[in-house]
Amino acid sequence: MVQIDLVSVQMITREQLRMARAALKLTVRQLAALSGVTANTISRYENGSDALGDTLDKLRKTLEKAGVVFIAEDAHGGPGVRLKKGLG
Repeated sequence: MVQIDLVSVQMITREQLRMARAALKLTVRQLAALSGVTANTISRYENGSDALGDTLDKLRKTLEKAGVVFIAEDAHGGPGVRLKKGLG
C-alpha cells in the first residue's frame, strides 16, 4: 500500500506564500524568476485571487528547494512556514 504525506500535497495558502517570501527575503519578481510563475500571478494570489494547482505546486517546490518547510494547520495553530535548520 502506498502512503501519501498529506502535508506534502497540501496547497500552500496565500499567507504561507507571503511568509515564505519574507523568510527568504525574496521579492515577488525574484520568486517569479526562480519559479517560472509570472510576478502578476504571484501578486494576484497573495492579494486574494485564485491560482491553479500547477502554479501553486511550482511555487511550493521552488520555495522548498530554497529551504522553506511548510507547516500544515493543526489543533495548535494555523498553517505556517519555517526555514530548514541552518538557514535562519
